[in-house]
Amino acid sequence: MTNQNALKPMAPHAHSHAPAAPETACCGNPACDSPAVAMPAADIPKGALLFRIPTMDCAVEESEIRRALEPVAGVRGLRFRLGERTMAITADEGALPGALDAIRKAGFKPEPLNDAAGRPADGAQPVAAPAGIAGMSSGLVRLVAALVLAIAAEAVAFLAPEGAGSMAAEMGLALAAIALAGLDTYKKGFAALLRGRLNINALMAVAVTGAFLIGQWPEAAMVMALYAIAELIEARAVDRARNAIQGLLALAPDLAEVRQPDGRWKTEKADAVALDAVVRIRPGERVPLDGVVTEGASAIDQAPVTGESIPVDKAVGDAVFAGTINQTAALEFRVTAVAANTTLARIIHAVEEAQGTRAPTQRFVDRFAAVYTPAVFVLAIAVALLTPWLMGWSWTEAIYKALVLLVIACPCALVISTPVTVVSALASAARRGILIKGGTYLEEARRLKAVALDKTGTITEGKPKLVASRLLDPAADEAAIFAIAASIAGRSDHPVSKAIADGLNREHQPVGGFTALPGRGVQAVHEGRSYVLGNHRLIEEQGLCSPALEAELKQHEEAGRTVTLLASGQAVLALFAVADTIKPSSKAAMAELRALGVTPVMLTGDNAATARAIGLHAGIDDVRGNLLPEEKLDAIKALQQRHGMAGMAGDGINDAPALAQADIGFAMGGAGTDTAMEAADVVIMNDDLRRLPETIRLSRHAHAVLWQNITLALGIKAVFFVLAVFGSATMWMAVFADMGASLLVVANGLRLMRAPKGG
Repeated sequence: MTNQNALKPMAPHAHSHAPAAPETACCGNPACDSPAVAMPAADIPKGALLFRIPTMDCAVEESEIRRALEPVAGVRGLRFRLGERTMAITADEGALPGALDAIRKAGFKPEPLNDAAGRPADGAQPVAAPAGIAGMSSGLVRLVAALVLAIAAEAVAFLAPEGAGSMAAEMGLALAAIALAGLDTYKKGFAALLRGRLNINALMAVAVTGAFLIGQWPEAAMVMALYAIAELIEARAVDRARNAIQGLLALAPDLAEVRQPDGRWKTEKADAVALDAVVRIRPGERVPLDGVVTEGASAIDQAPVTGESIPVDKAVGDAVFAGTINQTAALEFRVTAVAANTTLARIIHAVEEAQGTRAPTQRFVDRFAAVYTPAVFVLAIAVALLTPWLMGWSWTEAIYKALVLLVIACPCALVISTPVTVVSALASAARRGILIKGGTYLEEARRLKAVALDKTGTITEGKPKLVASRLLDPAADEAAIFAIAASIAGRSDHPVSKAIADGLNREHQPVGGFTALPGRGVQAVHEGRSYVLGNHRLIEEQGLCSPALEAELKQHEEAGRTVTLLASGQAVLALFAVADTIKPSSKAAMAELRALGVTPVMLTGDNAATARAIGLHAGIDDVRGNLLPEEKLDAIKALQQRHGMAGMAGDGINDAPALAQADIGFAMGGAGTDTAMEAADVVIMNDDLRRLPETIRLSRHAHAVLWQNITLALGIKAVFFVLAVFGSATMWMAVFADMGASLLVVANGLRLMRAPKGG
């Protein structure tokens, strides 16, 4: 019998990556001033202080804060939530004033939201929800007005006769347009220049100021207005991806009908319902909290949580999850998780955490942008200063072309090309019952060449039944022996043990000295006598196997049964055969993996004959049985040496070493399984193995979109670079090109949110 120990937490992966900057829109969006929901208390490290930084809009500004804090001794940790404009900082008490001073010198104003004990800080204002359509509308009205003024300035320049009056009108209209559209950009831009930072705000501030100084007033106004409008549209599009998973929050109702101590039913707020309270739901209603059914039977649509398309029948003793939909009959259930800790809430939290990690492509793009922008800035200065001498251009023409280059130097489309794609893919996967714990795993899944799979609970249903039992010691009392076996098996959480305990259905007797023997079984003491309940391997190690027993075991194993034996120190007392069934999805999943060029391998502690029978049925050629946990670890290493990147799929029971060694660990059955959700890289929420090849396909699709976006962003910039230097590209054309490229890559990335299954 394999893995007869209770469920253990899986070890954290040695290859996991620390969270970095969340993916957001490019810097400088003038309409992004609405506050957001505060970082949940569960996300704030113990002893950390939480600050709101109103002008922290994007990953570039987060990087500036990180750089500002690098020289400050005593800062132990930082955590950012850019969508909420919050930062949690863990630092020595004496280091905090210096850290805050460094942040202020970098041009930001941190506002304290809590104290070291986690209580709201004195004077801290409640953080409101984001300003939705109303906030966007008010900002859009202001920016449209700026655009109208810029167009009016262009009209005056084109239509009015030259003269002091027309020049004054042009300048006045242009100044008014710039004031409406660009004050925030100027503030941030000059602050960045004072710190020696070349972000988009600095580039736009220099470009617009330069255009104004050389007399291109209408064009300077048009550039600032177009830039601000495009930034507003782009920011809202990016918010759609960033906040896509937040739509799941609406799935869980705010109210719950709770039974009172006197038996009455009362409607209460879901977030105030305590553990073990009894809640009632009617047909058509959504489940407000996680729980276990105590009365009634119904079908539940679990698609919002697990991605299952077919409703699942629920009866007394079955689990229900917040956000799912009751379909056919009234149910009563006992609450097993408060609102902040439901499976749905943990899914949302996990995806938000995933959005806070940088994917490999994003790290590459960030490094490239850090070199690209200063390089183009230096080139623009060279064009302004050298081309009048080298190419005979006028100073005005040279400066104008340099200013166009500054606009082209904006890395906005390039920087935003990766995060919006990654966030869209993560949200899309979550909606389909695939919880990917970071952009790194999303990207790396496409490179998997082999996937090892545990048998029980992964390839099979994990709900085995006792199909045969036999007393092997004719001198023993069958009832007493079976009662001992049931008592020992009842102490273990392993599916095979549960099947034996349930199948024997005997009154449990007290046992002591219970010890797990990983990969072999368990050991216990009853009435002063030691017993082992374990698999074929354990009995061989005890030296208790005989030719007759071997023959009987072989018959069961060839039939695909898992055999467990009860033995004392002197003899084998009883035999128990358990049979499990293959999941309906397993065979199709293995075929899909092979079609993707990925080799499926079964790794199990069960005996080789049973493993081969299951593997043959599932369509797996490479089957390895009789493996201890450390031998599964060695098998993963061998797969990595032979194939390259290798994944591991298991249910988290005693698979920790192999899951940690694998490049990507897949946990099965995440709904309601805290261990799997906390430790795995990818959680398959509905036990459907077809989600595994689906993850690989999504990874490949996301990778293709990432490089489409990078190519698009750089290609458009290359075209306008040539036009700027050797052609007749204007500043407003460059702004259109840059913002157009940004909107194109955002739209292309958002396609992943509606990618078809298997995409």
